[in-house]
Amino acid sequence: MAKDYVIEKEKPDFEVRTDLALEERESFPGDGGEISGVSLREWQDRENQVKLTEVKILDERGAAAMGKPLGTYLTLEADQLAGKDEDYHEEVSKELARHIQKLVKSMMERVTTVVRTGTERTKEGIQEERKAEERENLRILVVGLGNSSVTPDALGPKVVANLQVTRHLEQQYGDGFCKERGLPVISGIVPGVMAQTGMETAEILKGIIRETSPDLLIAVDALAARSIRRLGTTIQLTDTGIHPGSGVGNHRHSLTRESLGIPVLAIGVPTVVGAAAIVHDTVNTMIETLSSSMATKGMGDFIQEMSPDEQYDLIRELLEPEFGSLYVTPPNIDEMVSGLSFTISEGIHQAVFEVVKA
Repeated sequence: MAKDYVIEKEKPDFEVRTDLALEERESFPGDGGEISGVSLREWQDRENQVKLTEVKILDERGAAAMGKPLGTYLTLEADQLAGKDEDYHEEVSKELARHIQKLVKSMMERVTTVVRTGTERTKEGIQEERKAEERENLRILVVGLGNSSVTPDALGPKVVANLQVTRHLEQQYGDGFCKERGLPVISGIVPGVMAQTGMETAEILKGIIRETSPDLLIAVDALAARSIRRLGTTIQLTDTGIHPGSGVGNHRHSLTRESLGIPVLAIGVPTVVGAAAIVHDTVNTMIETLSSSMATKGMGDFIQEMSPDEQYDLIRELLEPEFGSLYVTPPNIDEMVSGLSFTISEGIHQAVFEVVKA
């Protein structure tokens, strides 16, 4: 059941970069449900061994506490995703497709409801109403965010490369081609990064949306995590859109319905973790080890008596002069990103083609 309590203890002042709402929830005391304005639901799919966590930010109190916008954040955790088991990746694709489908339907229903209540009788509102009447062949723009030349950041571009696009069929065979065959109208774009193009991703997408009129944008991006065990094994879905580069402190123009004019579904996988976060976790393990031995108990107790802020500040003081704001990625990142790109692209395929048929 959803939990909604008052936070009993302030969140630590130090910030370990993360894009995962799940990890923000875990940074609070207790089981993470003691956050006012936030609901939490966890369950396990025994058939495919996927753990699912749904975090819903319900109001401004929850948004302020979590540091994230209002909306739904669904996390799929599957340790075996890091391996080469194609059958298992296929099972995860099916699970991913089910949840993409649910979120897409919910997001499109909200658009239709808002339009038909008469609250958006602007020029844009009338255009939305016309779109709402033609939902039989959903028009979807899939955006692969990131730098294709940097492996940990290449997940989005690789997903788009694997994508089965259909919009060009309308250009070739006429506007009714996809609708008559019950196909979604899918297009894809890899806008690159600002250092390559000199333009913000949001600026590029606004032009594309204006010219192609999609109903929905699906943005795929590599994320930053706090825990190294979540690299390549966790997929986050959210209906709140995306803030490119925010996980590594690079706050760019957001990609949301408010900024782009259409609903934005974000899909992300953590591929990097901050070095300071790794050391912080290591220190906690070291404290336990030192405290368990009589010979080193005093040293362990001394470190343990330091507050989380003091521990983290010490770690940063030691690391940053030598390494700067260092981020770490697994040694098999090429293989990991390649496998996950197929898993996610197949999840998108199964979800959106079924949305049209449903």
